[in-house]
Amino acid sequence: MKKLIDFDGIFDEKLADYMQKNGGKYTEKQWEALIPKLYRKFGETYLPEAQDTPKGYYAAMDGAELVETLVSHTREGVPASDFLCREVEARGDHAALIRLLSEGESELSMLAVNLVGADPAAFDAYFSILEDGDSEEELVEAVTEQLKAGADAAKERAIARYQAGVRTEIMLEILSRCKERDEAVYAMLLAAFRCAGEELPMRASYLAAYGDPRALPVLLEVIDRDDINFLEYQELKYAIEALGGEYNKPRDFTNDPYFQAIKA
Repeated sequence: MKKLIDFDGIFDEKLADYMQKNGGKYTEKQWEALIPKLYRKFGETYLPEAQDTPKGYYAAMDGAELVETLVSHTREGVPASDFLCREVEARGDHAALIRLLSEGESELSMLAVNLVGADPAAFDAYFSILEDGDSEEELVEAVTEQLKAGADAAKERAIARYQAGVRTEIMLEILSRCKERDEAVYAMLLAAFRCAGEELPMRASYLAAYGDPRALPVLLEVIDRDDINFLEYQELKYAIEALGGEYNKPRDFTNDPYFQAIKA
C-alpha cells in the first residue's frame, strides 16, 4: 500500500499562504465561492510528496487498495481527503465497503454508509445495525436515511422487523417512504396511527409521507377531538393538507403548554 498523505493538510497550508497574499482582494462571500474551485484545481496539481496529483495518486490504485487506504486513514487518524472518498465512490466496489459495516468501528461504518448509499446489497448490514442496541445514534440515523431512500427494496425487511418489535418508529418511517402502493403497508401505517398515543404527531407525518388520501377521514376525525394538544393539531393539519384535504374549524389553544412555549 502507498504511504498515507494528508492532502487536505497540504491544501490548507497552500490556502493559508494564498489568502495571506490576496487578503484584501476578495469579500468573505467571494472566498466561500473561490475555495472549492481552488480545491478542485489543487486536485490536478502535481505534488512532490505524492509524485503525482492528488487525484492521480488515488486513480492509480485498484479497488482493494483504495478501501485499504481509506481504512488506514481512519485508524491512523490521518484525514481522508475528498479525492480519496470520491475515487472509492467512483469505483463502486461496494462489497468491500459493506464488509466494513460488520467490524464495529463507528467511524468506518459511517464512511461506508455514506459511500455505499442506498444500494440494496447493503440493506442486510444496515438492518443488522438497527437491530444492534449498542449502535451509535449518528450511525442509526445515517442507515435510516439510506433505507428510506430505498424504501421499496427495504419494505419486506422493515415489515418483518416492525412485527418483531425492532425499532418500530424507524420501521414505520421507512415504510412511509415506499413509492409502490401496497395495501399491507397502508394498513400497517393506519393501524399504527390509530393506536399512536404519544407518537401521534410522528405517525400522522408517516401517513402524510405515504401520500394515500384514504387516510383523510381518520385524520379529520382525530384532529376534531377536544383532547389533542397544539403540537398534535399542527402535525395533523399538515398531514391533512398534504393529502389534499383541509380543516378550518376554529380551535382555541390559548392554555395549551405547547402553544404557550411556541408563543414565548
